[in-house]
Amino acid sequence: MKTACLHRNTLFFGIALALLGPHTGHAQGQSAGSEAGEQGQGRQAEDQDALETLDAVVVTGVRGSLARSVDLKRDAGTVQDSISALELGKFPDDNVADSLSHITGVAISRTAGGEGQKVSVRGLGPEYTLTTFNGRILATDGAGRDFAYDVLPADVISGADVIKGAQAALTEGAVGGLINLRSASPFDQPGQHGIVRLEGDRNTMSELDGKKFSAAYSNTFAGDTLGVLLGAVYGKREDRTDIAGNDGGWTRNPDPNDPSWLWGNAWGGNIDPNGNGELDPDEYGLIAPGQFRVGSILEEKKRRALSGKIEWRPSDNVRIVVDGLKTRLDSPQVGYQQSFYPLFAPGRWSDIAVQDGIVTGFTMDNPDPELRLNPELLNTTTHRVVDTDLYGVNGEWKVTPDLTLVGDLYRSTSRRYSGGQDTYVVLRMNQPNVARIDLGDAAVPNVSAEFGDGRDLSEGLANGQFTASDFNTHYMELLGDDIEDEITGGSLDGDLFVGKFAIDHLRFGLAGTDRKKSRDLVNNTLNGGADYYSGDYAINVGALGGDVLSHTLALPNFMSGVGANFPRTFLAFDVPNYLAQLRAYDQNPRPGGGVYDFSQAAPAWNPLESYRVSEKTTAAYLQANLSGERWNGDIGVRLVKTRTTAEAWDARIISITENGPFNYTARYAEPTPIQQEGDYTFVLPSANFIWHFTDELQLRLGAAKTMARPPVDKLAPTNTTASVSWGEFTQIYGGNVDLQPYSARQGDASLEWYFDEDSILNVAVFYKRIENQITTSWEPGQDIGVPGYLFNVTRPINGDYAKVRGIEAGLQHFWDNGFGVRAQYTRNWSRSWVGDEERPLEGIAPATYSLGLMYEKGPWSLGATADHTDGFVTAINVLGEGYNEQADAITWLTAHLSYRISDMFSVSLEGRNLLDDEQTYSINGNPLLSQGYYRYGRSFNLGLSMRF
Repeated sequence: MKTACLHRNTLFFGIALALLGPHTGHAQGQSAGSEAGEQGQGRQAEDQDALETLDAVVVTGVRGSLARSVDLKRDAGTVQDSISALELGKFPDDNVADSLSHITGVAISRTAGGEGQKVSVRGLGPEYTLTTFNGRILATDGAGRDFAYDVLPADVISGADVIKGAQAALTEGAVGGLINLRSASPFDQPGQHGIVRLEGDRNTMSELDGKKFSAAYSNTFAGDTLGVLLGAVYGKREDRTDIAGNDGGWTRNPDPNDPSWLWGNAWGGNIDPNGNGELDPDEYGLIAPGQFRVGSILEEKKRRALSGKIEWRPSDNVRIVVDGLKTRLDSPQVGYQQSFYPLFAPGRWSDIAVQDGIVTGFTMDNPDPELRLNPELLNTTTHRVVDTDLYGVNGEWKVTPDLTLVGDLYRSTSRRYSGGQDTYVVLRMNQPNVARIDLGDAAVPNVSAEFGDGRDLSEGLANGQFTASDFNTHYMELLGDDIEDEITGGSLDGDLFVGKFAIDHLRFGLAGTDRKKSRDLVNNTLNGGADYYSGDYAINVGALGGDVLSHTLALPNFMSGVGANFPRTFLAFDVPNYLAQLRAYDQNPRPGGGVYDFSQAAPAWNPLESYRVSEKTTAAYLQANLSGERWNGDIGVRLVKTRTTAEAWDARIISITENGPFNYTARYAEPTPIQQEGDYTFVLPSANFIWHFTDELQLRLGAAKTMARPPVDKLAPTNTTASVSWGEFTQIYGGNVDLQPYSARQGDASLEWYFDEDSILNVAVFYKRIENQITTSWEPGQDIGVPGYLFNVTRPINGDYAKVRGIEAGLQHFWDNGFGVRAQYTRNWSRSWVGDEERPLEGIAPATYSLGLMYEKGPWSLGATADHTDGFVTAINVLGEGYNEQADAITWLTAHLSYRISDMFSVSLEGRNLLDDEQTYSINGNPLLSQGYYRYGRSFNLGLSMRF
């Protein structure tokens, strides 16, 4: 009687969980042998008998990981590449994004320290990519939807699938690719297993260190009906990134022959080499430096993560999983930089050199304090503390031998509170000098300055000849945003065995998500506080006291790869101490009357760039899985409806006050709320077909319509004119709720030859026609209602369309002697149109490729992989039509060596960026027009693992 009662209660509990909500993730607890068909959507085994007889596969080592990836690709229903853990709690790289970069068609962007952060698939940027964890959408701490992988330690991941095709059963929202991260199940390896790992790393450029502790424990109980898996990670790492670039952009004269640049952006006056006060034909479109900077970003990155999973299998027909993930990334950054602001103004430049329409050199010797070069100390801080949580419950119930239901409920959140805690603070030199600036092919121009008292800028900084009294207070922007992203999702999926008319299974389901994202910008530009201590109101830093200039920075190996002459030692100051001294200066007389009051410069809520966006989505799908004697495939349709509500604020400019050259204050009317509503419905058909020529050779074809929603911030009707502060009159609209999602009609063909065990040679071609691509309009010289001023206006718009076509090739093979090779190459060709104008598609790398060599035999494992990304356009028309910013090519070389001392202990050594490559940016690839420089240095990681 008790047994029957228990069985009824178990059955009722399983039904309740299954019907609570959708299955969004995987079929929790599938054995490793059935994960291949999972694809992040909880694919059920084709029949229960197959599920019951599958054996667990223990994935260990590089070769085991790559072999598992081949199995996942071979058994997938659509075009897919995967990567799996080396063992419990150990992913191939320290960062998930770095591991994904080895996959065919994947490229990554890097953040401070060279760590992978954003992921692009088949050349399409992060905004075209959707990231899920066990099929559940991950909340993000940025303004958009693209996921920052640096918030997630790789130790909590057991695998990742990059799904490039489409199926009706897959979550919509990706045009480039769907990346599903997978966590392990305690039933992957029944019984008790655990690992503890200690790591330390060292960067040879910065000479900074890091450390990490990670542990994972897995066990099954009660006759393998109950499983528990727990994981914990703590890491602390110090990074340094040497940087250089433009902070005010390049300035370009108007060009009457260029309709896109009739007004130019030479706010100090048209660049006038011959000094006649007129714009001559040989000066049309002349380009010159506006502002540039050089320095280092120092970061102390701390990560904490806890993960857990409880899996209960009370019977063969019921499975229930409760799992969760909680991470915190605490990575404050401080940027110590020197900044130079040589923007042209009449009488400011002499001895001007011009080469191919670019001013490449000039002297600044005007005695006017506002017209000479005033070298600056620039201190930037970023307060980035991100809490990311994901919790869910998943239930699977085999209602009959032919019908299985899977339900899933989850909540994903991301929170980052940095409002008013980021800084952009400038101290300006106030001593007479004569300076010379010359552009070369280096990322930083040659800069020299001789002061009236005989001091030289470079030598004086290196020898400690400059003190606080040589500087005045200047620009002081206090800013930051508070971002909350909350996603509640659920789904109910069904799998019905048919077995007739070539239909094996019918899959069907309902899914829903409710996403709420808010951004509150807190800064002091709207209220004029950023300029409160500048211009006529500047204070000599020596009068503040309190050791504002805290130390001299002479960093090891600083800018050692940049062949230019400029100061490589510079003074630094601590922003909190500086702000404290400004508060202490309150009640001192302020020029023009009154006294200084720090509260007038304090940050406040900025409604013009704050927003609230709510997005509710409902989806339903039907998919038929088909098969014949030598083929299998699927055909289906997914119906998606989204309703969006967006709220923002607007305020018109009443007047603009000029405080001095390149220093303005705008006065705004009281803000008024704006609320917009929008909705759209998409029907997304898809079909996949696989023809098996032999057991080793198969042809895969796929066709689908896909969509990717606009970034969240592009849906909010925000706008800003903050650039007025430094004399650039541009109104930037953030977005509007009527923006339509990207949509694409796409096709894939892939020939896959599994010519040996764990080996594959594959070639694929793909095509996408993207409609409603989101781009930026540029409307120069617009009257926005501010007397005496015309503004350039930019806004996000849906462009006409884009075409992307490409080819992929991959090879993986292992020999019996332990050696192996893995190579991949992706090439794409893309074009986009806005009206009659053809433009490059932003964020698309025309080619990516990698080569990996490895050896694994006995206790030894070693290998090296080089990942190369070609240069690509990152922003269009930055100085008018045809002047595009581009990221230059980069090659990232990694290597590893590990030795298994015993069944319990192993040791490893890994090297990253062994070529010491840097990421550079330029305009149209012209080295004279450098846009940015980031050098990370080589790093090495030593690890010790203990298993039990």
